[in-house]
Amino acid sequence: MSLLGRIFADDEELGKKDDDRKPGKINLLPTWSARKNTPPALWPRKRTLLYGLMACVALYLFFKNIPAPDHPPMVRPNYTRPPREPSYSSQKPQAIPESPSQKPPHPERPSDAEKHYYEGPIRFYNLAVSLHAIARLWDHMEANKNVLFAASSLRSVSELIPIACEMARRQRNDVHFALMGRDDLEMDKIIFLNGVDEQCNIDWHDARPDFSPWSSDFRMEVSVSAALGHIRTFMHPQVIITDDPSREDGFFTRAIRAKAVELGKTVIELPTDASEHLMWIARLDSGSLAAWHTTYIDILIHAPPYSSGSLIRLLKSIEAADYFGHRRPHLTIELPEDIDPPTRVYLEQLTWPPLDWAGTPHASQITLRHRVRRGLGNAEEATIRHVESFYPSRPADSHVLVLSPQVELSPLYFHFLMYHLLEHRYSSLSRHTPQVKNLLGLSLELPFMHLNDSMLFYPPKTTTRKTKHDDDDAKTTEETTPFLWQSPNSNAALYFGDKWIEFHSFLVSRLAVDPTKTPGRRKIISELYPAWLEYLQELMRARGDTRVHRKSALRTLSPAGRTWIDTTIQIGSRRSGAHTRP
Repeated sequence: MSLLGRIFADDEELGKKDDDRKPGKINLLPTWSARKNTPPALWPRKRTLLYGLMACVALYLFFKNIPAPDHPPMVRPNYTRPPREPSYSSQKPQAIPESPSQKPPHPERPSDAEKHYYEGPIRFYNLAVSLHAIARLWDHMEANKNVLFAASSLRSVSELIPIACEMARRQRNDVHFALMGRDDLEMDKIIFLNGVDEQCNIDWHDARPDFSPWSSDFRMEVSVSAALGHIRTFMHPQVIITDDPSREDGFFTRAIRAKAVELGKTVIELPTDASEHLMWIARLDSGSLAAWHTTYIDILIHAPPYSSGSLIRLLKSIEAADYFGHRRPHLTIELPEDIDPPTRVYLEQLTWPPLDWAGTPHASQITLRHRVRRGLGNAEEATIRHVESFYPSRPADSHVLVLSPQVELSPLYFHFLMYHLLEHRYSSLSRHTPQVKNLLGLSLELPFMHLNDSMLFYPPKTTTRKTKHDDDDAKTTEETTPFLWQSPNSNAALYFGDKWIEFHSFLVSRLAVDPTKTPGRRKIISELYPAWLEYLQELMRARGDTRVHRKSALRTLSPAGRTWIDTTIQIGSRRSGAHTRP
């Protein structure tokens, strides 16, 4: 037995297969075998030809790239990774001159004669130092008190520095000043020439790029946008204050406006006389300044019959007021059933807001309401007619200024109104004061009679002693102090939008009550006043609401004679301030 058979002797099948392999056994059946593939005789020849062709190509490339005797040798390419350039905040790149004041080379193009031609990469050599310094002071948090003053021209810098220093002196905000112009004057010299001392606690940022005196407008515009992006990353300013666009560079104004919209920041463009007439902006905090463009004011005037003279006088005072570039209030006039001819002629010629010097078309912001006579009516109908004249679209930001035709406004009434509105409504202090929730609005006049018209009203006053220089003689003066009073007003008063909505809801429920099923109550408001004041007085007493009363004069410094002028609210034949109107 074979070796295979001995190993698998117990397996019958394997034994049978082993028997089949025994010699001498003839298989009578025809068998099949695979055909042997013998390589053809021509295959070695083809392979030899292929090797020969490759050798010829290699020799051709070798002889083709042999340099000529008069031709410089080719430089071998280097595929290694170059070393990483250090950041500009720690070390200046060696490809850029050490001093950015060096003039860059002129490019070979037709604009060689232009003064501002450079459009190379932008680097800020001095910005990183100041930004990292404020980052260590935790000014990079989203919730902060940062206010950024930005300027491009040195003239604008000199106009903004007094306001910025005054704001820093009051310590309600963290004030920053960024310079983004072309002038290569050192920052220390700019601060010294503008008379800034150590008491002006401002963080200065030199956001000018390298080669700024020779940079093109496009490069400077990109530079301003990039610098503002870096500043926003490190300090998150709540508001950006700039000078009048007529005194600034065009690239700066375009970049600031576009980048502020992208970042969602408020930009305040001050008028030309801001350092004299708008200094009160330095008293506001960052929360109030951030709401500069989000406040909407509607003026509501209810004109009684035969009041054309007083109505025209009021409208002229509104037109002549100074709005310091702010959005004009929307004007709604409730006309009587019979319109006087002088009133009709004046309203036909009234354009509000006024056209600018270029005559740019704009939407009208005046609404005239003329009611059809329905008899004399009663107090409820008169109240509904007046209250329905306004409903705020944005309760938190839309407010109504109720004016009587007996009122003549001061040219600076809008300054007075905006300052107290931003301070009492949007400041950080007001948000954390419980009494603000019960604040119904602001009064633009000091009352001279009680609501029942029974006696004169004497506002609270404070006594102050003023000394002149070092003299011992002191002069005692009395000044009206701000106070809260639980009384409505129909002559000149601003009512907040959310409180006006509450007044609407109160009237819906109040007028739905059957008067025969409720006990009669004594009237508080005299019949000389409009009927809607009675219902508003009920609401104020039920909710505990009050109004802020301040001096009706906003005192400011006259630029001409450097004397104090009185900006009062002039009412009828009686005086609320320093001027009497017949």
